[in-house]
Amino acid sequence: MTFKAIYTILICLLFSVAAQAKVLVYSGKVIDSSTKLPLPGAAVSIPDLRISGITNQNGEFTFNNTPAQGRFLIEIKYIGYKTLTQLLDFSNPVSDFLLQPSVIEAAEVVVTGSAFSSDSKKNSTSVSSVTKDQLVNRPSTNLIDAISKIPGVSQVTTGGGISKPVIRGLSYNRVLTLVDGTKQEGQQWGDEHGIEVDQYGAERIEILRGAASLLYGSDALGGVINVLDAIPPADGDIRGEVLSNFATNNGMSSSSAMLQGNSSGLVWRARSTYKSAFAYNTPEGRIPNTGYKENAYSGEIGLNKQWGYSHLNLSSFRTDLGLPDFERNGAGQFKDENGNVFSSSQLKSREMLLPYQNVRHYKAALNSNILLGPTHLRSTFSFQNNQRREFEASTVDPTLFFDLKTYSFDLKYYLPEAKGWEKVIGASGASQSSRNKAEELLIPDYDALNYGIFTYAKKTWKKSTFNLGARFDYRQIQGIEMEEEGSPKFSDFKNDFSNVSGALGFTHEFTDKLNLKSNLGTAFRAPNIAELSSEGVHEGTFRYELGNVALKPEYSYYGDVSLEYNTGTLSAGLNFYYNSINNYIYNRQDNNETIIAEGDLLPFYRYVQDNATLYGTEATLTLHPVELIHFENSFSFTRAQNKATGNPLPFIPAATLRNELRIEPGAENNSRHNYFSIELQNSFRQNRIDKFETQNPAYTLVNIAAGTSFNLNKQTIRFNLSANNLFDKAYTEHLSRLKYVGILNQGRNISFGIYVPLSLQ
Repeated sequence: MTFKAIYTILICLLFSVAAQAKVLVYSGKVIDSSTKLPLPGAAVSIPDLRISGITNQNGEFTFNNTPAQGRFLIEIKYIGYKTLTQLLDFSNPVSDFLLQPSVIEAAEVVVTGSAFSSDSKKNSTSVSSVTKDQLVNRPSTNLIDAISKIPGVSQVTTGGGISKPVIRGLSYNRVLTLVDGTKQEGQQWGDEHGIEVDQYGAERIEILRGAASLLYGSDALGGVINVLDAIPPADGDIRGEVLSNFATNNGMSSSSAMLQGNSSGLVWRARSTYKSAFAYNTPEGRIPNTGYKENAYSGEIGLNKQWGYSHLNLSSFRTDLGLPDFERNGAGQFKDENGNVFSSSQLKSREMLLPYQNVRHYKAALNSNILLGPTHLRSTFSFQNNQRREFEASTVDPTLFFDLKTYSFDLKYYLPEAKGWEKVIGASGASQSSRNKAEELLIPDYDALNYGIFTYAKKTWKKSTFNLGARFDYRQIQGIEMEEEGSPKFSDFKNDFSNVSGALGFTHEFTDKLNLKSNLGTAFRAPNIAELSSEGVHEGTFRYELGNVALKPEYSYYGDVSLEYNTGTLSAGLNFYYNSINNYIYNRQDNNETIIAEGDLLPFYRYVQDNATLYGTEATLTLHPVELIHFENSFSFTRAQNKATGNPLPFIPAATLRNELRIEPGAENNSRHNYFSIELQNSFRQNRIDKFETQNPAYTLVNIAAGTSFNLNKQTIRFNLSANNLFDKAYTEHLSRLKYVGILNQGRNISFGIYVPLSLQ
């Protein structure tokens, strides 16, 4: 039986088990724990049921089509109060929810990217999140750039528009991105291949730092980025948003509009996003062909009923990305292909020059949670088509063209709770087919198939939680024999990989203020197609690469421990982690070996593997002595070593210290939309490098931001202004791929933004 046949049968079974249950209307009230006064405008949601609402003037809310039984986490937020999370038992529901005043709200305390949605204190995984407000207030070039300020998170960049996530020193296929509950499948193996995600479609982004193979299998060895869309509004409501941003450095202009609604459980959403930029500027001048264009469209249609929910998400993402590849004259000015110096008008043109990439990503994902009495079945079925074209000599005929199709499914069946134990069993799988549709070949055509099954259990006491789980994975990848220009280039191969992984986690609340988290476990990652069989060079890498079909999977043995301390005016966290990886795969140049390719003399790299260790720390300290002042500090550091050679591992980010002082004049009026902030971004010297890397000096950037909110005919409008690299510092990030051809990072960049939230009955 083929994978597609199994895929179709599973979807049919999903709908056949959509059992009807007794219709229930649930109402509750949110009040101040001290004064017992109602709190109007509080946001109430049950993430696992995808339902939300806002309290009325009496602090009351109502949910329609809720189940007659089952236990689900409810989350209640109100500015100036500590976010409340607690399990709600629909067979014996509570009606009053008491919120405690707090200067520091526990921001986004619900974790949804684990097996069970839970309060962050009771989840052993190290999780941080970026909220919608943060995404709006600090404009960024893409989604990865938006989250790169989280401690332990950084990015590999190629110019202004291409970013790859790095979590605790691990990147590429070691970091998994989830969108619409589905693993994003593109060409994650490439240096200059970014993430095809509309950043404005994210309502919240969870970053799971550390191995997550137990739930997600291969490719989650380093961590997970979980992009979450907005929960549908309350029954009868329509809401949306319009936003627009402009940046002076590269003329980046972006606009996005969204509208979503709920009519008796029929939910829908539509979004459109457009973005474009020309060449970015540095203290040494503009860098030609670093502009980009982006068009993204997405929509959702589904049902929220007493039996659960089922939502179909559709998206289309297209982007053009310039790749800088031009020589300089004696004065350091860039020359075009005819030897002429680029004019100012050419540098500010939004048209792509050769070489450039055209990337298209299409996706359909069906997400459901079917309630079956005390149990429920969560599922995700998806299809993705990633098309990547690289144009070098012509704007019509691509030099490289990868066409990747992926079918995938993920099932989680939640068993009845017994004696405090929550249990889930799950299965996931994917079938991939990749074909070359251009004359030049970098990787062969290939087919891949993987399956995984797991079990996970969690026990909660009053002050402690304990979780454990195990998983089995099987992965097969088959390369296809191919010729290039009439000569054999790739041979047939077929590799099979399997693995058993496990994990243990423990949390303990010593007091209401002090919390401990710890994890131990194993994880793995199967080699990707480029590591196994690539041969050649393409734009953005500046090296010739040769794969190794004999590579083995990477095996990780990891542990981390963290302490968190929170009061009404202070929040602090300290995390230590250690990761030992056997068969770590990386690129190595032996004896300065070179090769002549495409008329250029290029360094020659081979994929090899050795044992390695990575360890480090993340620390945060937030002070909020009064309503007006918010002082946030963070530090992250990763040290990575090749056990065999004794050399540091390549592409490890430098240690980073961030200090931000934010003043919020409107805080006393339950508003965080009026603010002014100044930030120091300190990057330490990175002198622990592999042989082919260069040291990176320390640097400090100053960033400022301000925002306000006002009403125009009862319509709220938010305006923000930010300036990154305020003093136009000349610098290069250690993980910039353009560093090795002498290209600096962006200079001063001033951004203006308008955000208009819409709310209709």
